[in-house]
Amino acid sequence: MFKKILIANRGEIALRIIRACRELDIPSVAVYSEADETSLHVKQADEAICIGPAVSAKSYLNMESIISAAKKTKADAIHPGYGYLAEVEAFARMCEENSIVFIGPTPANLSLAGNKIAGKKRMQEAGVPVIPSSPGSVGKIEEAKKLCKEIGYPIMVKASGGGGGRGIRVCHNEEELCEEFPVARMEARAAFGNDDVYIEKYLTKPRHIEFQILADRSGHVIHLGERECTIQRRYQKLIEESPSPRLTPELRKEMGDVAVKAATAMNYFNAGTVEFLLDKDSRFYFIEINSRIQVEHPVTEITTGIDLVKEQIMLSSGKTLDYCFDDLNKRGWAIECRINAEDPDRNFLPSPGTVKDYRPPGGFGVRLDTHLYQGYELPIYYDSLIAKLISYDLTRNGAISVMKRALKEFRVHPLKTTIPLYLQIMDDPLFIQGEFDTSFVEKFLPEEDEDDD
Repeated sequence: MFKKILIANRGEIALRIIRACRELDIPSVAVYSEADETSLHVKQADEAICIGPAVSAKSYLNMESIISAAKKTKADAIHPGYGYLAEVEAFARMCEENSIVFIGPTPANLSLAGNKIAGKKRMQEAGVPVIPSSPGSVGKIEEAKKLCKEIGYPIMVKASGGGGGRGIRVCHNEEELCEEFPVARMEARAAFGNDDVYIEKYLTKPRHIEFQILADRSGHVIHLGERECTIQRRYQKLIEESPSPRLTPELRKEMGDVAVKAATAMNYFNAGTVEFLLDKDSRFYFIEINSRIQVEHPVTEITTGIDLVKEQIMLSSGKTLDYCFDDLNKRGWAIECRINAEDPDRNFLPSPGTVKDYRPPGGFGVRLDTHLYQGYELPIYYDSLIAKLISYDLTRNGAISVMKRALKEFRVHPLKTTIPLYLQIMDDPLFIQGEFDTSFVEKFLPEEDEDDD
């Protein structure tokens, strides 16, 4: 096992990893920017070291500074969490070069998963169903026009090196393609340093289903069931649950088997997520493999009893998997709401500031992953996610009831949050029935938000 683990992240996920380290009796090292000096993960870690100014590029994305911090504190492993450097192949290789274990997939995994075009090609070769798309990147509008006629509108222009919903433009006709194609390329370059884009068929009103996978160094791959991630805004997930109210046992087995096949095809290692789109006729298509721990991992943990962060650490230290999905006593239902410091009534305008009145929810069936505390000043420099609120019950209706109660208890005054939006969703008859698609949230948003782009 590792002697010491450095957490190359911040906020609630850093705190989550620190807790896993503590339970495994492994000392932890927190890194922090100048803006995060008072963050809870800094207070909870066994050691903490400042790695730079508030701006992420000079701190949490500064690979040299993080490696230097690991060497200085004699950490022999680094856990990247999610976001920032979690899926950066160069950082994983830098860890290897400095004899530091990167707790996550291999550099080769990160390279293939990060290249959407190469990844889809590998899936096609393995017999995994994929959405019709261009065979490679598309550089000129005339080439894009020709491909779109072959694939058929509507289509999406997507960044080849994209993720997190960025660098995506939906086009319903050639006129929109001509407008959005150059915009997508500019967005791709700004977000990922690479303006390569590709064309993909756009499925109307699908569901977004993902499968959690684990893989050891011997090549043994398992899945831990699915997560329903359909409730989204602009390709950003808002609410996740496990299991999915849409999947039958037969469809769950079929999709789970394909998820394992997909991970096996790329010689995957450690924890990851195979993502699919599911259409109204129960046809499913591979989207991508997310090569990291996911924000929504708690709903899988709660319904399976598997601590995914501990599994990541133990797999990286040499553990082999000796169980599979069928061995698990999977029961009950879990729902997660991502609580963001944003104002839904003002086009989701960020709402930073000092938490003057903090009242976390509790009670049976409630889990809260957060780095908030009373008096904490939320920085303006980072993602607006401030908490993950998870409810659990033996039934889906029960989990919804627990979530409603917990949302009403949660107070982070005077910050504006997405809690009011989630309360509306929890009361919606179609959500309660499990009948929704990726456009579901639009009916709850102000008109100006739907038109804004």
